[in-house]
Amino acid sequence: MVKSYEDCVITDRGGVLENSHLVHAAVVDETGKLLFYVGNPSRVTLIRSAAKPAQALAIAETGALEKYGFEAADLALMCASHNSEPKHLERALAMLAKIPAEETDLRCGGHPSISPSVNQDWIRAGFSPTRICNNCSGKHIGMIAGAKAIGASVVDYHEMSHPIQQRVKTVVEELSGLDSESIQWGIDGCNMPAPALPLKDLASIYACFATAADEDAAGSPESTRIELCARIFNAMAKHADHVAGEGRFCTSLMKLFGGQVFGKVGADGCYGVGIRSSASTTRLGAKGTVGIAVKIGDGNLDILYAVVAEILERLQIGTPEMIKQLDEFHHKKLQNSMGVVTGKIAFPFQLHRVE
Repeated sequence: MVKSYEDCVITDRGGVLENSHLVHAAVVDETGKLLFYVGNPSRVTLIRSAAKPAQALAIAETGALEKYGFEAADLALMCASHNSEPKHLERALAMLAKIPAEETDLRCGGHPSISPSVNQDWIRAGFSPTRICNNCSGKHIGMIAGAKAIGASVVDYHEMSHPIQQRVKTVVEELSGLDSESIQWGIDGCNMPAPALPLKDLASIYACFATAADEDAAGSPESTRIELCARIFNAMAKHADHVAGEGRFCTSLMKLFGGQVFGKVGADGCYGVGIRSSASTTRLGAKGTVGIAVKIGDGNLDILYAVVAEILERLQIGTPEMIKQLDEFHHKKLQNSMGVVTGKIAFPFQLHRVE
């Protein structure tokens, strides 16, 4: 293989190279030790919706979950980039009613569904998506709840200067182990602050949640934060349908691993995975749990999902039969408008072991 593709995924058309996609990835254990990498594992990356578990932790630490009676599926929706399927919208509206708050309180805009089938239904019905249809509406509802729980204004909950966003900032710093100068912030597509940090530190954040799930399962969580991290991990894993939806990689991944793995996409080609400790993680040389973070240079989500599945396969997380169930994402058929297969995805990138 040409050396210039050692950090890439490539696609062809009829055997002719068409596209190359730069891959960066980091695999760490629960101590933050870098075990494997592709490209630049320290690439500073806007993690977008892959920040949602950390954002949900900041919400949970306000006491909002108990104050407003939010269930595990509600917590999963707070971590979601959902399809706006009927069950997602029904739950989001019910969450608003629990606070109570109005859809007009949301500081995110409506947009077409991530799901093509939902979009088609909306077009047929002549429906224009409103704020509740934003794929991040669950997170926004959680932020309103968190703001109200601490007695803060809900009008500007999305602003970086708001107390709830300052809590998010602190949580991200503490989970990643980075100081405030090492984390940059932008504005996400849903109109809320989004952190940028090195990929290896995103991987560490996801390992933290997996470690919390292990400690909770053992009946030995050492702090309220660990208990809440475990609740978030378990809510996402158990209610994977509410984290994404029909035909989505996040939902398929978490259903496949049955509570051992949780994962979350971030827009423009970012992904975080947390893997609970097992014989598979020990075999990798990990102490305890494992976190994986991936960024595709050009932001292509189809390539992102294929790479996450490929890395899991190379690390032997799950059996070959399990990984085979991700084939629609891992080895996505490249077809034209007549359904003719025109090419394939190949994975020449090198997953380097850190010795």
